[in-house]
Amino acid sequence: MASFFDNLRSSRLRAMFRRGELGLVALAVLIGIAAGLLVALIGGLSTALHVLVFGVERLSSSELSGWIVLAGPVIGGIVLGLILFILSKTRKKPMVDPIEANALHGGRLSLTDSIIVCVQNIVSNGFGASVGLEAGYTQIASGVASKIGIKLKLRRGDMRILVGCGAAGAIAAAFNAPLTGAFYAIELIIGTYTVVTLAPLIVSALVASIVAGLIGGHGLSIDIYDASRVTPPDYVPAIFLGVVCAFIGIVLMQTVSLIEETARKSAIPGWLRPTIGGVAVGALALISPQVLSSGHGALHLNIDADLTIYGLAGLFLLKAAASAISIGSNFRGGLFFASLFMGSLVGKIFALCAPYIGYGSTAPVVYAVVGMSAFAAAIIGGPLTMTFLALELTGDFQITALVLAAVITTSLVVRTTFGYSFATWRFHLRGESIRSAHDIGWIRDLTVGKMMRADIRKANVSMGLPAFKEKFPLGSTQRVIMTHDDGRYAGMVLVPEIYADPMDRDPSKISLETYLNYRNDVLLPAMNARQAAAAFDATESEALVVVNDKIENRPVGLLTESHTLRRYSEELEQRRREASGEL
Repeated sequence: MASFFDNLRSSRLRAMFRRGELGLVALAVLIGIAAGLLVALIGGLSTALHVLVFGVERLSSSELSGWIVLAGPVIGGIVLGLILFILSKTRKKPMVDPIEANALHGGRLSLTDSIIVCVQNIVSNGFGASVGLEAGYTQIASGVASKIGIKLKLRRGDMRILVGCGAAGAIAAAFNAPLTGAFYAIELIIGTYTVVTLAPLIVSALVASIVAGLIGGHGLSIDIYDASRVTPPDYVPAIFLGVVCAFIGIVLMQTVSLIEETARKSAIPGWLRPTIGGVAVGALALISPQVLSSGHGALHLNIDADLTIYGLAGLFLLKAAASAISIGSNFRGGLFFASLFMGSLVGKIFALCAPYIGYGSTAPVVYAVVGMSAFAAAIIGGPLTMTFLALELTGDFQITALVLAAVITTSLVVRTTFGYSFATWRFHLRGESIRSAHDIGWIRDLTVGKMMRADIRKANVSMGLPAFKEKFPLGSTQRVIMTHDDGRYAGMVLVPEIYADPMDRDPSKISLETYLNYRNDVLLPAMNARQAAAAFDATESEALVVVNDKIENRPVGLLTESHTLRRYSEELEQRRREASGEL
């Protein structure tokens, strides 16, 4: 009886949340609370590790020196290496992040994997590796959101929105920037903007930001107290700075990939790479401790500091090298905040060069904000995300307009010359066709094996024409699949063609092989609808045989082009209705 009422309550609860937007908004409140709490917890654990290992809260703004600067990342590499060694023995499947979950898996994330990723991120950041915590924030918050959706058995579209709510809340809580969090989810996690998605994302971001603020998180802020008035000519250098950030960002992404590829091709086992990477990061930190961790303290330290162009360039190269080595040597984390810090350095370098090209009236801190946003847009993607981040960090609308011009330029240059953000570039290197978080998983799920007809008419190719006509009279079927004696696929016979053949030949002397079509043109059950449609176009056929595999080549079904296109259109309409809130 108790089980009955539990199931009843569960079904009523699911019905309430599936009923419409209000249900999603209610879930967004819960996810926002969870995201705010988790961000505060993760940040606190990372800070505790900083204090425990290095004796300071903000690594990158400290004046640390000596053996501890080198030892911290090395110890972190050893700890992370042990975790990776254990995982290599116990978990064989690669872990899925929120972008991949929404693009391929309909918003389904493993909470266990998300916790593991988060722990790895805390260890990496806490021991000084040059990575940010934003990857851990979004992973765990999205994992919790996905778990809630799975328990409530929500639809695919609703699951994707919940994962976006988790990411929105995480970023909003991390930066005390609700608009940034919401548009991070729209641009990078969900991939599209609709009226239906906006309300839950904004609610989750607002709630998470409030919760994190109540616990003690203050986010990031930049004071623009001496910035001059922005004039139309100021847009020219901002756009040029956007182009510069785009190309530097592309170089950084390719450098990270080069380090990862070199490590993979080497004989160094994966669990040992963090230790070696820790040695390299520690050595760079001996030159400047500002390369340690994500760079929050270093950004505050340098945003108003008077450094020479050589000092800024040197610090940028050190931070870029440390970040590339950290990511490439299997430290877990992202480049979100690191890209903000490096972008601010690029902006200040540009500010020192601007007077030589006739644009020296704008304050260096303004160029730092523009460079920060543009460089992050190149690495992370999301031009509107970075624009809103600049607005919420500075509170200055005029500077935000400059930022918008720069990030749009950066995004355009990166998209046309490179085509990927850092996350999607790594997916590309893995062989995944993911360019954004747009839902393409349903296309992969719509396979030939699910669409084909299994009740096929078969015959042996060695049977005579009279026997064939006796077994398959005109009108009984359109197509017959012919097989060899061993059951392998031989070809397809179109029954009307046989009956349309002139009767002036001796039927007993005519082989059925004369009528075989599409002998080498087959489909496989694992092919998706798009691949099947391409095969129909290439062969100019109305139907193709489905074989079990290319080796045995045994026919298991038949798929027509018309049915494929109809099912594809139905699924496409289903996705459209989910996105527009009609379901």
